[in-house]
Amino acid sequence: MSGDAPSDGRRVRLVASEGGPTTTKTHCPYCAFQCGMAVTASPAAGAADVLEVRADPDFPVNLGQMCIKGFTSAALLDHPARLKTPLLRGATGRLVPASWASALDFVAGRLVEIRARHGADAVGAFGSGALTNEKAYLLGKFARLALGTRHIDYNGRYCMSSAAAGQNRVFGIDRGMPFPLEDVARTKVLVLWGMNCADTMPPMMQWVSRQRDAGGTLVTVDPRRTETARAAQLHLQIAPGTDLALANGLLALAIEEGLVDEAYVRARTTGFPELRRHLLSTEPTEVERATGISLEEQRQVVRLLARAESAMILSGRGPEQQSKGSDTVVALINLMLALGKVGKPASGYGCVTGQGNGQGGREHGQKADQLPGYRLIEDEDDRAHIARAWGVDPASLPRRGKSAYELLDALGPEGGIRALLVFGSNVAVASPNALNVVSKLAALELLVVSDAFENETSAFAHAVLPVAQWGEEAGTLTNLEGRVILRRPVRPPPDGVKTDLEILAELAQRLGAGAHFPHRTAEPVFAELAAATSGGRADYSGITYEKIRRKQGVFWPCPSAEHEGTPRLFAERFAHADGRARFHAVRDRPSAEVPDADFPLYFTTGRYREHYNSGAQTRRVPELVDAQPEPRVQIHPRLAAQLGAEDGGRLTVESRRGSVAFAVALSPDIRADTLFAPFHWGGRQAANLLTVPALDPTSRMPAFKVCAVRARVATGAQGPS
Repeated sequence: MSGDAPSDGRRVRLVASEGGPTTTKTHCPYCAFQCGMAVTASPAAGAADVLEVRADPDFPVNLGQMCIKGFTSAALLDHPARLKTPLLRGATGRLVPASWASALDFVAGRLVEIRARHGADAVGAFGSGALTNEKAYLLGKFARLALGTRHIDYNGRYCMSSAAAGQNRVFGIDRGMPFPLEDVARTKVLVLWGMNCADTMPPMMQWVSRQRDAGGTLVTVDPRRTETARAAQLHLQIAPGTDLALANGLLALAIEEGLVDEAYVRARTTGFPELRRHLLSTEPTEVERATGISLEEQRQVVRLLARAESAMILSGRGPEQQSKGSDTVVALINLMLALGKVGKPASGYGCVTGQGNGQGGREHGQKADQLPGYRLIEDEDDRAHIARAWGVDPASLPRRGKSAYELLDALGPEGGIRALLVFGSNVAVASPNALNVVSKLAALELLVVSDAFENETSAFAHAVLPVAQWGEEAGTLTNLEGRVILRRPVRPPPDGVKTDLEILAELAQRLGAGAHFPHRTAEPVFAELAAATSGGRADYSGITYEKIRRKQGVFWPCPSAEHEGTPRLFAERFAHADGRARFHAVRDRPSAEVPDADFPLYFTTGRYREHYNSGAQTRRVPELVDAQPEPRVQIHPRLAAQLGAEDGGRLTVESRRGSVAFAVALSPDIRADTLFAPFHWGGRQAANLLTVPALDPTSRMPAFKVCAVRARVATGAQGPS
């Protein structure tokens, strides 16, 4: 049910190829669904080929469906704004073209100078959930061995970290969905909690539709009545920031009504008596008051989950991007464990990853606290294993560094991080409290951005390095199911660009660490990665490119060449040493920022169907810009009437950190105390000018989904910039 792109594909003119038409099966460059696509290049008269993008009908995830972003993705490959030569900031203060040798010499020379004056930790690296597994692995290795810094993190900290923290705590392992997508269609009761896949992952709706068509019940939990919620039999329109209260309340009702699967709890878990005592003080009417969800609806949901033969909860960013996101995930898992669902067919808890390689990106070392294979950088055995794999002394490996926002907040002389290398992330738009991040970027002695296009972050760069795009290089990604897939190149990269792997290897050579970086192409880097993960929680050691091709993806863990992968986890045991899941009592508390007399409204963010993350790619595709040219603030008609706002007019939304004048979109589908806007734009239209940088104490996830604002009709406001 993609519903927004024709099934006959999209055509884009590209650089000429020789011979007849060639078709390459590869994967979309956007979200974690990683739709299979077939790209055909056909010779055309003149100097260009026609590139036709179709959805792959044989790939078992999207089964011939794709959204408008995927169908138009080839438009980026020969976009006129594409960078094809390095840029260095010249004496005039402007970025000017430079040779690769001079650009890399400049970057390496400045890094050596800054480290000599201020130490290795004066340098940081920032990665991305869009990087392939090979790039994420090599960037983590580069930070630790070539730069010698502990300061590396990535934008996936903004996406999956709370779900990862919760699952690691309870299950002992984090694989976003511990079962394949096909199980979604088979479950009897499906709860989509804080996710709007109809807009963010349209091809996923086919699995949701199959679940309903088979007689299943769909429940959604969201402050907005989204397109996904419209498909549900029951929609719980929760108050922002109260997900933890509701999850705890549902389990308290399950205990009260005798719906706990006591045999399962005894056989497969620990810690339930303590959790039961903790929940005895839960007052259902207080949960109703806080969340806005009636007691009748609460009872209906918990009975559906408990009594169904199979049931699952899938969470999105709604409950996770909060200052208590990791505890909320724990509470959701507590509920499903107590009902005896986890590890049973078509049942359990899963998190729907957002970024293209959000899963693999956090497994292989570009996260501040992790090493390849989901090993922990502060664990001595894990450090020793990776040190052996890399041929270094364990003592030489840096310790844990700062998380994503904390790293950015520490940029500049005051914070101590004076140089930053950014790969595949537009931090000036994607980060909370964006004005602060912009000021920190401007204070750097050296900012290096590797990307295919200039963006709001590269505006502050001293060096911009042009890189190959998705259709021009090979590499693996791990999709939302934990399926490792292979992205294949459609054509060679254009003259003048390098791959991220080449850039890292060439910089390492200049920094005196070249011996540790012998590979510059993806497949041998993957072989090194796979060997390094052997015995780890995310074990890829039995995965090869050949096996991925043969099986259309391999689920990790896959610990040997003979192993076929693990589509489903937890059927027999959990990943803790005793094989049991751990219940944890998590106490509700107020969000880091709640409405008050000065800022009386909730503000929350999300995505449009036509755009992706910071919009650095999609805002360059005319078809997508025509469909959604600017962000609009969604507001309930009752609130709009109180403010004097009109549909299509402009509304200034202000938080304690900044203000934005949005176009107005009236809708009865949002709570009357809540405003919503997408975060795909930068500059004066950046929703993240408003968001609060309060961090979850465990995951260090910023609280994108809950902050307090006030609003007034804009006067003299400018439109899109």
